[in-house]
Amino acid sequence: MFTITKPLRFGDCDPSGIAYFPSYLNILVGVLEDFFASLGFPWRAMNEVRRMSVPTVRLDLTFQNPGFQGDALDFALSVRAIGRSSLDLEHTVSRGDTVLWSARHRIVATSLDTNRSLAWPEDIRAALTHHLETPHAHDPAT
Repeated sequence: MFTITKPLRFGDCDPSGIAYFPSYLNILVGVLEDFFASLGFPWRAMNEVRRMSVPTVRLDLTFQNPGFQGDALDFALSVRAIGRSSLDLEHTVSRGDTVLWSARHRIVATSLDTNRSLAWPEDIRAALTHHLETPHAHDPAT
């Protein structure tokens, strides 16, 4: 599991000081970028050198409690399944012991030259597999 804490800033909230949900998505993209960097694959190098990206193709969010300006948001990212080109993730976002929201998230390795999916390069697949939390979660058909 990858964990990181991010602040909920003034600009992430509506006038009442409650988190504006599209801001959560922007923060989540940053968490995903931090996750890949922690594996040794910063997005800039993936984009410029490998000519690949990892767009979101599915995202299902469940909101449980509001977040407020100034909160420290604890993001927990779990790798649940690795396909040929897809990656299924689960996110849990908390403030202390209180879960604020969770998400099921699928990204796909994609060529920036063809805009088509591509198989995960072996070094990235190996790093992702190291974080895999569900046994037998490889599905070469996806």
